[in-house]
Amino acid sequence: MVNLSILISSSETSGPGGLFDINATLPLVAIQFLLLMAILNVLLYSPLLTAITERNDFILNNLSKASDTLAKANELTAQYEQELNSVRKEAQLEIANSQKIHKEILDIELNISQKYIDNLLESITKEFLNKKENILSNLGNEIQTLTIEIENKLSI
Repeated sequence: MVNLSILISSSETSGPGGLFDINATLPLVAIQFLLLMAILNVLLYSPLLTAITERNDFILNNLSKASDTLAKANELTAQYEQELNSVRKEAQLEIANSQKIHKEILDIELNISQKYIDNLLESITKEFLNKKENILSNLGNEIQTLTIEIENKLSI
């Protein structure tokens, strides 16, 4: 703070060379500043702004491509989901029809098997009845023969 007051007090001297003395150095410094600003603009800021603009364009292009790709992907997803649902429904119908057909075939085969088994049992039963009658008739004949022999032996 003290240094600032000394600086201000020393600048209050009257005459040339004061604090705000405007001579040839001020325009020279202004020209130097403008020249450096133009050089920096050409060498540094213009390429940097060009690179930033190109990068922004690149990013915007990629974002637009990504949004287009995402929209197409959403459309394809919706289309494939619809196709998947229709295929699932068709598959379920085919499964139901297949089960119905197989049930009918099984019922027909069961009926045929049952008829075959019934016919087989009936033929076996008839065969057993015929054998039973043959055996009973043979047994009746043998019993009569044995009875006649026993009577003959007892009468002797």
